[in-house]
Amino acid sequence: MKTIYLDNNATTRVAPEVLEEMLPYFSQLYGNPSSMHSFGGQVGRKLREAHEKMAALLGASPDEIIFTSCGTESDNAAVRAALHSNPDKRHIVTSRVEHPAIRALCAHLATRGYRVTELPVDAEGRLDLEQYRKALTADTAVVSLMWANNETGVVFPVEQAAEIAGEKGIIFHTDAVQAVGKIPIDLGKTAINMLSLSGHKLHAPKGVGVLYVRRGTKFSPFMIGGHQEKGRRGGTENTPGIIGLGKAAELAARYMETENTVVKNLRDRLENALLARIPNSRVNGDRVNRLPNTTNISFEFVEGEGILLMMDEFGICASSGSACTSGSLQPSHVLRAMGVPFTMAHGSIRFSLSVYNTDEEIDLVVEKLPAIIETLRAMSPYWKPGEGVCARS
Repeated sequence: MKTIYLDNNATTRVAPEVLEEMLPYFSQLYGNPSSMHSFGGQVGRKLREAHEKMAALLGASPDEIIFTSCGTESDNAAVRAALHSNPDKRHIVTSRVEHPAIRALCAHLATRGYRVTELPVDAEGRLDLEQYRKALTADTAVVSLMWANNETGVVFPVEQAAEIAGEKGIIFHTDAVQAVGKIPIDLGKTAINMLSLSGHKLHAPKGVGVLYVRRGTKFSPFMIGGHQEKGRRGGTENTPGIIGLGKAAELAARYMETENTVVKNLRDRLENALLARIPNSRVNGDRVNRLPNTTNISFEFVEGEGILLMMDEFGICASSGSACTSGSLQPSHVLRAMGVPFTMAHGSIRFSLSVYNTDEEIDLVVEKLPAIIETLRAMSPYWKPGEGVCARS
């Protein structure tokens, strides 16, 4: 049975070109990039090349790129560095729909005496910039807002938010794990101080990420050790992973137009067909300002876990929320923050596509899912057929 993988916001396949680029550094070219000899030096040159490729994708300078182990490390390093640089300030501003890498960190910091403001979102998952502006105070040390939501794909106006923070001298960080490689980013034209990303969300391997730190931004290392990454992240580099992520950045730039045309059209075709065929279904989140690959659809009076299990019988992979919280039986914190009705929130499925998906795969999902929903609703004591459709156009 063929696997139809529509869970790319959880992780992506490693691109064949990325794997090919990495393989020599597991075997023939195994030197330490910090070594003085030429055998290690050639590896060091490849790491510098990876910095250049990532900088090109982000519109940054190579010396503003720090390679890390993952997006979570990058998020933690950014927020903690901002707080360390402003020891007299005790206020953090974020949103209610952030990834657990930020939400859990802020909850931890709140137990250490920091005051955390979590900004609400509206029913479409959008941020109110005026409310955000009013939340900033003289005591605010850092703002951390995601660029694009991992569950709904809704894109926040982080460029404007960074400008507002900058006017007040506040450090601005964005978790751009889902945004990088899907929408154009030019950090040189923004006021963003720090940005986090993760390799395995853009067809690089797991275990490697990036923290962008704008030149001139005060930064205290999270990982203290050797001189690696210009003294900003100690520890021997994950050489194959970094080289692979550099290649993935190069590919992401090449396929950006494909993401925003071909992938977007596949997403729209899947979304519109399911809404048309399945009554009492709705899309969660802003359908305009969102990632081109993501749709989050709720099917009323069914459980998301049941949908996933029955889709899995056909090889269809999707998600009922963030992979970092999918073990919970509670509705998504993102959908709760948006005020999605309880009967809808429990039956939400996130489909997230990539350049590797095909028309034939979308056709199969559209063929199989309506019957799955019908079967599950027949077992629900709350489902009453024929009482109207609440799909949104």
